[in-house]
Amino acid sequence: QVQLVESGGGLVQAGGSLRLSCAASGRAFSSFAMGWFRQAPGKEREFVAAISPSGGTTYYAESVKGRFTISRDNARNTVYLQMNSLQPEHTAVYYCAARFFGRGSYSNIRDYAYWGQGTQVTVSS
Repeated sequence: QVQLVESGGGLVQAGGSLRLSCAASGRAFSSFAMGWFRQAPGKEREFVAAISPSGGTTYYAESVKGRFTISRDNARNTVYLQMNSLQPEHTAVYYCAARFFGRGSYSNIRDYAYWGQGTQVTVSS
């Protein structure tokens, strides 16, 4: 079992930045691939970014490439999402999730075994 707790969300003006954190406890964090997803009001949850267990490989949705950066600190059992140049369309609840490495696809919601409760990000214009 893995417990995930997100933090760092909030209200920010367009053009601003936020860094989300996801603290993990339970089973060996460094053995899991990690991902960030988001869900805007009235929309389905969608993939944002993912990172391999070692942190050496990252993946991004096209819409956030060059704007968001995913990273992890296995010594702190934490994964981060740095979000820059935020715009109102980035408003959503952001979730982190853990996937057993080698199982499934980094962008497929169904392939993630554990989820946090989410953190709200609101970008005002």
